[in-house]
Amino acid sequence: MEILRGDLARLLFERSASRAAYVFDDCLESLKTVDDRIEAVFRSGRQGSFDLVVGADGMHSSVRQLAFGPDERNVQHLGYHYAVVGGESADRVAAGERAGEGRAWGYWYNEPGLLAATGGPKAPELYVFADARRLDDRYDSERQKRYVADAFASMRWRIPEMLARLEGAQEFYLDEISRVRLDSYRTHRVVLVGDAAYGNTLGGFGTGLAVVGAFVLAGALSEPGRAPDAALARYETIMHKCARVARSGNAGRFLAPPSGFGIGLRDFTFKNRLLLDLLMKVTDMFATSRRLPSYPWLTQSS
Repeated sequence: MEILRGDLARLLFERSASRAAYVFDDCLESLKTVDDRIEAVFRSGRQGSFDLVVGADGMHSSVRQLAFGPDERNVQHLGYHYAVVGGESADRVAAGERAGEGRAWGYWYNEPGLLAATGGPKAPELYVFADARRLDDRYDSERQKRYVADAFASMRWRIPEMLARLEGAQEFYLDEISRVRLDSYRTHRVVLVGDAAYGNTLGGFGTGLAVVGAFVLAGALSEPGRAPDAALARYETIMHKCARVARSGNAGRFLAPPSGFGIGLRDFTFKNRLLLDLLMKVTDMFATSRRLPSYPWLTQSS
């Protein structure tokens, strides 16, 4: 079964909206521990005192930066960037590639350190490219588009028409391929879940680990008789084992190998049935190697 991330977010919101207070268009500015409470100040001026703060705000988590230190200390850039381009024009191209039994076909084109992909059901157009520089502006989309266009300007295939669509794309996202490196997912009464704690960009397990982490944290915190600090320690012990795979691997080197030999070796792996089956078995092993605890009281309380 596969649920797209946007659909999953909508379902979770709909199921919890009657039991939780949601505040949009705001963010945390400061966190301060006072005894066993966390005093929080928001950009809007709102203030609050909380028993627990859970940072589930992604690779560029503001909660992590406030409670654990700057990203330069806790996030490792893996030497690649990626850009996802959506919008109406790119969607039309993806729809034109659909063929047979409702499946969507995507096409990749590689040169050393570069990947351009078009079509497919999730990312109408995708760019991956090797670059050791850190992004210095995450909010100037026009400048970021020029950055991508410059990186792919010399490529052939369908790249010129893709770059022409890039210029006017309404949906565009550029980021580094990075890995979060934390020895601990908690400090005082602040705890991290999902990519904020154990993210590895484009690794293929971010959403799954986030859902598992939320389940484990909820179970530990709601266990009858377990103190909050002990619950957080239990969550951390379990998730360090589950997230072991996120502490290794670099999707950039797989998607955009740095040499022609690397591109050929990767493509040969997909063409060779035995090697592909082995790759899938190893992937399944990482996904199913840990048995999660059961929390019967969660089912009873729902």
